[in-house]
Amino acid sequence: MAFLDQNPEIGYPVAAGLGLLIGSFLNVVILRLPRRLEWQWKRDSLEMLGEPEIYDPPPPGVVVERSHCPHCKHQLAWWENIPVLSWLALRGRCRSCKAPISIQYPLVELLTMLLVLCCVWRFGFGWQGFGAIVFTCFLIALSGIDLRTQLLPDQLTLPLMWLGLVASIDALYIPAKHALVGAIIGYLSLWSVWWLFKQLTGKEGMGHGDFKLLAALGAWIGLKGILPTILLSSLVGAIIGSVWLTARGRDHATPIPFGPYLAIAGWITFFWGDTLVGWYLRLL
Repeated sequence: MAFLDQNPEIGYPVAAGLGLLIGSFLNVVILRLPRRLEWQWKRDSLEMLGEPEIYDPPPPGVVVERSHCPHCKHQLAWWENIPVLSWLALRGRCRSCKAPISIQYPLVELLTMLLVLCCVWRFGFGWQGFGAIVFTCFLIALSGIDLRTQLLPDQLTLPLMWLGLVASIDALYIPAKHALVGAIIGYLSLWSVWWLFKQLTGKEGMGHGDFKLLAALGAWIGLKGILPTILLSSLVGAIIGSVWLTARGRDHATPIPFGPYLAIAGWITFFWGDTLVGWYLRLL
């Protein structure tokens, strides 16, 4: 790690390549994890209700099964699996059935590469940089899943929270007390809004995954990062959400995922929270 810090002309290309590879894996997580969870939920529900088991083959796993075309099930050769380049070489279409390949694949790979480069630029190539990359990758996966399915799986939010608490043991970013209080207040702040809204309207204004995501963010950014994250995510959500609803011709009663806005705001606060808070206090 010290070698990469001292030789950025080598370190940054390595980080860029790593980001592309991780982005390729995150695409698999975004697409396959919700299907696996839904399949397992159906099986659990049948078992709890005492219903006879119905033959329902499991969807592809996240790690074991090879990548394939979702339309014709054509298994991809190694050269069809190169991040970004394969999508360009195939002109965004399956080599076997010519079905279109979603632009999500290269976009997620490029986004992950850029954010990984930001992590090593901001924190270096040591443990802080590694932790920032892990934090960033979890947020990308959660945002992608929430955008597609309006789900924020416990399988990602809870490990992200625990990793933040573990990192705080050695005060990698913040002390342990700040991380623990940040996780608690992060959860309770959105839970209280959800509870009050439900009491007043009889409706649920947000999903429970949003509470857990803000708790996970709180474990990484601490108590003082919670308020900037909520304010920034609300601002970003209001702007982007309104534009999206208008473009789609939907009314404002249409539910939209809030997880990506929390993730964006939490990531910005994680990187530049002290600067944001200082700027805000100077304004006051």
